[in-house]
Amino acid sequence: MRCRAAANRISFVDDMHAVVVGDSPVRLWGLTPAERIERQLRAEGIALRRDGSGTMPANDTLLVLRGDCLYDDRVIRGLAKVRKVLLEGDVDGRRMPLAAHVATEQALAAADWLRGDMPPGSLADSAVVNIEQVAKGYEAGLKKLDRPFVLPVTDERQAALEQLTFSGAYKGVTDLVTKWLWPVPAQWVTRACVRMRMTPNQVTAASLVLVFVAGALFARGEFAWGLLAGWIMTFLDTVDGKLARVTVTSTKLGNIFDHGIDLVHPPFWYIAWGIGLALAPPAIAGVALSTIYWIILAGYVGGRLCEGAFQLWIARFSIFTWRPFDSWFRLIAARRNPNMIMLTASLLAGRPDLGLLAVAAWTALSTALLLVRLLQAARAKRGPRAVASWLSQIGQTVDERSLAVRVFTHAAPAARKA
Repeated sequence: MRCRAAANRISFVDDMHAVVVGDSPVRLWGLTPAERIERQLRAEGIALRRDGSGTMPANDTLLVLRGDCLYDDRVIRGLAKVRKVLLEGDVDGRRMPLAAHVATEQALAAADWLRGDMPPGSLADSAVVNIEQVAKGYEAGLKKLDRPFVLPVTDERQAALEQLTFSGAYKGVTDLVTKWLWPVPAQWVTRACVRMRMTPNQVTAASLVLVFVAGALFARGEFAWGLLAGWIMTFLDTVDGKLARVTVTSTKLGNIFDHGIDLVHPPFWYIAWGIGLALAPPAIAGVALSTIYWIILAGYVGGRLCEGAFQLWIARFSIFTWRPFDSWFRLIAARRNPNMIMLTASLLAGRPDLGLLAVAAWTALSTALLLVRLLQAARAKRGPRAVASWLSQIGQTVDERSLAVRVFTHAAPAARKA
């Protein structure tokens, strides 16, 4: 599923501006570093001042960024919140100037500092900070924890930086298919989409066509072809989000388009599967098809309501990142991909009818468990301690050497404590 970050970004309404100093000819996912930064700034609502042109109020501040570096979105957002700071980082064992947030009249001096032509002491009223002081590793929107970064873009680093940006586009907590099966082929296809100049919305449109194709094939009883179309659709559902993030082309409309499809289509696939069974009488193991449909629909809606209720009334993060148990459960929870595994297995066993029954049973059990977890979270909220995601507690109340940390995060120990 695409997590188009535009929906979660901060809009800086106080006319924040930025200047990008220099560029690099090395392209990452088809973009030079300066082009990528420009898109990142636009997504954050920060106006770009090319070469410092234009007039600005004397009491305003300015972000000054290196055009030859790859910036984590979290660093730009964090830097925009703190003023009169000079950001330095450790690159290949040496301290390197990375960015600054200074008064407008100090913009030229800050640019000289980034180029190495001026010591930081020349900006005496600005404090030198590191990345961990301006950006946190935990990102609720992507249900993940990894280390924020700013890295120089060079020929030698190109492959590694492209891998870093692609891996960073992945959710840390998701289903087992998305987490372990799709990443490698999704990276190949994402790279092909960049070469062909395909947009994320074009990929999403292709996946929408496959939603209808799979549903029609299921309803006709052509389950094998329907599963093929369905699996390709789920794969493209991964690719469009990764393409959006690595090319910094996330939009609110694209987010609605993608998540709207994801939210609506699964129950209709299961109903179409039941139609395709064409049983007479319409029953599976003594259970009427209409009953199975209602169990799936009620369970699906109920599960989504439990997730929404948790974020609305308990905490802003996903219920699946509350405790390690919830993250493990997300791997197999009754969502589309785990359910598709059951349907595929049942077809291979020659009993597609039992696949639909398994989806109904697992949907009901998953929703019951989510309801129990929601009630437990509501009780915990009334306690003395705030309800927090376990990802934000790594290195504190959560052992950073645990299996859950190794499976669901990419953070080094130093980053986990940040």
